[in-house]
Amino acid sequence: MILLRRVIGDALRARRQGQQRTLREVSTAANVSLGYLSEIERGHKEPSSELLAAICDALGARLSELLREVSDTVALAEQMPEVLVSMQDEPADAGAVSKSTSRSVRQVTSDGKVSVSVRQDSPLKATLRSARVRPTERDRDVVCAA
Repeated sequence: MILLRRVIGDALRARRQGQQRTLREVSTAANVSLGYLSEIERGHKEPSSELLAAICDALGARLSELLREVSDTVALAEQMPEVLVSMQDEPADAGAVSKSTSRSVRQVTSDGKVSVSVRQDSPLKATLRSARVRPTERDRDVVCAA
């Protein structure tokens, strides 16, 4: 199961780090405490719509862009029911999925536009990372864990 708060936090962190800004800079600009912003980015707290809009404004991003990224990531995760299945037990598929046994990472390419890697961190935790295959200036990596 993908937690929405984690996907939102990962998308916010990716945007902030992409701009090479610190938590302190963004928290000051968004008028939110540094600790609370950190908890949001780590997926421990779920921000209100007002707070999310303030953080997006501080990052110079549109709320709709962030929500679109989150929606795309969740949609990809929903299409991959095997995300939480132990990867050691699954055979490598010669098709769209390649498996790295040393790190339990699989690459899944969806329609040639999005690349998704899934890392099995533990039997109950998987990290999903999605990126555009041909990134444009506005595209960002989105990382989420489940």
